[in-house]
Amino acid sequence: MKLSVILITYNHAKYLKKAVDGILSQETDFDFEIIAIDDCSTDGTIEMLRAYKKENPGRFRLMIRRKNLGRPTRNVYLASMAARGEYLAYLEGDDYWTDNQKLQKQVDFLDSHPQYMGTTHSFTLIGEEGEPIQNESLERLYDWDGDYTFEDWKRGEAWPGQTASNVCRNFYHNGKLDYRILYRAHDFIDDGVIFTFILLQGPIFRFKAAMAAHRFVEKKEGESWNSIKLRRDYQIEEQELKLRMMRWVEKNVGLTDFGKAKARRDFKAVAGLFVKNPSKRTYALLMSAFLYYIIHVNLGVK
Repeated sequence: MKLSVILITYNHAKYLKKAVDGILSQETDFDFEIIAIDDCSTDGTIEMLRAYKKENPGRFRLMIRRKNLGRPTRNVYLASMAARGEYLAYLEGDDYWTDNQKLQKQVDFLDSHPQYMGTTHSFTLIGEEGEPIQNESLERLYDWDGDYTFEDWKRGEAWPGQTASNVCRNFYHNGKLDYRILYRAHDFIDDGVIFTFILLQGPIFRFKAAMAAHRFVEKKEGESWNSIKLRRDYQIEEQELKLRMMRWVEKNVGLTDFGKAKARRDFKAVAGLFVKNPSKRTYALLMSAFLYYIIHVNLGVK
């Protein structure tokens, strides 16, 4: 199998046809499978997936949870581990691809450039009903093209891509890293962790052309991650995630002088959170950050 498409769904019935049609319309000279993993949807998404599987024999593999896990990162990990393809493409059920040559272009690049671990591309930003929208901070975050390395990732000035744009080599069974951090680091955030996996093993090439549409919705009662963030202590969660990821990086590849400097900066950010919002949670985070970032990383005490 040349490529596996990882399709992540939960209550995406309203958008699923657009997502699946974008996958099935791909024009490729290679075979690819679609692994759809659903977290026990209640809106008809599962029935739609089963219908697609029946209509496209041999193309779909369904992983349907009997009980809602409420941890999308666990589902992404399980689907990725089950993938048989040489390459992986990712898509969430409310996004869709807009170029029917997308997979072919990205696979051709990786086939002819073995030194690269992944590829991404630009995307169009849309709202809940598919209308074009603008978000300057988000657009600046992805405004680049060409090579992207782990050094770029460390600077944090731009992101290598969005989930729907990612086609990478299937590294999950190479034994080089402990990939379980994908679901252990955070219950919802997976793209940053996956890009860390990729960039630790090689660079990413980003196409300038927009080949996907990313749905950006912020509603207090919404089910998208951007909506859920409004109801959660996201700034605290972000610092908890950074702390877990640095520990993972140290264990798997080691830390450089840059890591020590980043640890000091991240500790200051955690201290600032505690000052603004003193609570049991921020105090526990502050103590963990002090012991790891300052005592362990910077002072060298194990």
